[in-house]
Amino acid sequence: MEFQRPVTKTKSIISELHLKFAEKSWNDTFQLVRRCMDKSRDDSKPREPLVRCLERLHEALNVSSVNVMMSRLEMIAKQRGMGFHFTEATCYLTADLFYLEVVLLPGGGVEEVKVAPHGEAPVSSEFLLQLLRSNTFAEFSMKLAGLCTHYNIPGDNEIKIKLFTSLQHLGKDLQNISHLPRAIKECDTRVDMILNGRIGCLIAGKEDCPLTIQFYISPTDVMKTSDSKIADMEPVVQAAQLIVGLSDATHTLQMTSLIPQPPQLDPQGHPVFIPLSEVQHETLPACFLLKLQPALPMFSSFVNKLSQVTDVTIPDVDLQWAPFPKLLMRSSLCTNSCGETFDEQDTMFIVPLPGEVTHSYVFPGAAWEAPAQRGAVVDSVPLTHPAHVPALLELLRHQCAINTLLSSCVTSQWAIYDLHFEVLPESDTSLSVTFHRPDIDCLAVLLVNVSGSRQLTCRLFAAGVEDPSMDEYISSVMNRCMSIPVTMRALYDKLEKIPSPPLPPVCPAATEAGDDRPAPPPVPVSSDNESATAAEPNAVPSPSTTFSQSATGPEDNSTVPGSACYTMSVATSELLPEINASPPVNPYPFTAVGVFSHWITSNGHHPELI
Repeated sequence: MEFQRPVTKTKSIISELHLKFAEKSWNDTFQLVRRCMDKSRDDSKPREPLVRCLERLHEALNVSSVNVMMSRLEMIAKQRGMGFHFTEATCYLTADLFYLEVVLLPGGGVEEVKVAPHGEAPVSSEFLLQLLRSNTFAEFSMKLAGLCTHYNIPGDNEIKIKLFTSLQHLGKDLQNISHLPRAIKECDTRVDMILNGRIGCLIAGKEDCPLTIQFYISPTDVMKTSDSKIADMEPVVQAAQLIVGLSDATHTLQMTSLIPQPPQLDPQGHPVFIPLSEVQHETLPACFLLKLQPALPMFSSFVNKLSQVTDVTIPDVDLQWAPFPKLLMRSSLCTNSCGETFDEQDTMFIVPLPGEVTHSYVFPGAAWEAPAQRGAVVDSVPLTHPAHVPALLELLRHQCAINTLLSSCVTSQWAIYDLHFEVLPESDTSLSVTFHRPDIDCLAVLLVNVSGSRQLTCRLFAAGVEDPSMDEYISSVMNRCMSIPVTMRALYDKLEKIPSPPLPPVCPAATEAGDDRPAPPPVPVSSDNESATAAEPNAVPSPSTTFSQSATGPEDNSTVPGSACYTMSVATSELLPEINASPPVNPYPFTAVGVFSHWITSNGHHPELI
């Protein structure tokens, strides 16, 4: 039986402890706890209780002396795995690649806080200074953790110093490239830098944040930045942080600047670099990384193109491949989105629009499940040279444009829909939208080609629509809003204003009641189709096919007096010569960056109508 200490004896021991330490100061208590923590102990006896005890003691006291402030800083340094020492009234919190210098005042106040990266002069940090002056030690500790992450370069001390030096020179080269002259395309300077800058919009590393590149923003978020009514809303900008990481293979990295002075441009407008062989360099088991924020869903073809630019393969082991519609639903910016799955593979999304109009968009599983249409979420892109960055950003922008376009069809709304659309991949940079026309009883197809982040064209294939300005109008709307639902609504409004083309009477497909005359057989549309089949007015075409009308007169006018007939048949080769009816040769699995269910400006109008 386990021995139980009498309660009276336990109280006696506590009383003796109270008497023993009644005359001790708080500083003596702190010193006692620290001595207990510093003593060598068996790993099976963790020190967490002592650490929590010391933290509670510090939180219970106001900082009223230099010793108390030093004790607080020492505890925070140990929490973050940093070294700590002090000389007179200055404390140093040290790591491998940087240190913090905290100058104290009599009474425990803080005079100055400096951050000193390896090999550089200390720089005053007003933000960290204010945190310590306001005694917000928890937030100060979090910022210190961010600094440790920022300077957390893998490897031993020698490799860490070399990689940090190389990273610093790469950052300075990118800043020099960003200052090179170029044509301005947008009215907003920041938006122009993000969308069109060679290096995007550079945000210099500050305290706990590395050098950041902002390289894409959607039209919806551009509107947020310019609209005074929603100016307080933070726009979603696709960005990448420049860091360094170890790799299985060795790479030659710069140890000095590669930009000549003064900077130069080649005839194509690209920056000129000094060859690595002519400057100081090191061969190290590491490479630079563009850490994407947020992670970006990408087609397999785009992943391959990124590797071709840098000659560094993106590790496939870290990528989980999936059909693009599934990546849309899993996207970090579409966590609340959900689609209805039917026919085992097809996925449908309901998209509400201003004016109480609702669209449904179907992604047929048979088309998007193809291996060429699969994609993965990429969180970092390796590189080894500053010349890689402009080319990588153009590919990333291109992918973002496709993602923005497709994600405009994804919402978490549920409602009865008015109009139905089917979205099919046609190639790695193009897609088609099949829909039922509002003006006549037949189907039409809109082909969307995204040849670049700033190069988007649309072409409408519809019977009786021969106005070349229609394609220009649709393309301008799509470029302005980057939304399939908004574009389709604008297209519907346009088609409703076009006079309906005259159609021959419909030939009956079967013997009507009371009439035993046989229906004439349909006339074949082309040699590619062995037979033409009648289609329902609201039928949705199967993947990689589109519908057209073929008019024909009856073989015997006496059989169907005063009438002619037409059939709705699959005839992709005649109606859409530019759309590949067979599975795409080199398509990408698309993925989503955000949900764009309400493409509307502050005054309630569609953006394409402003």
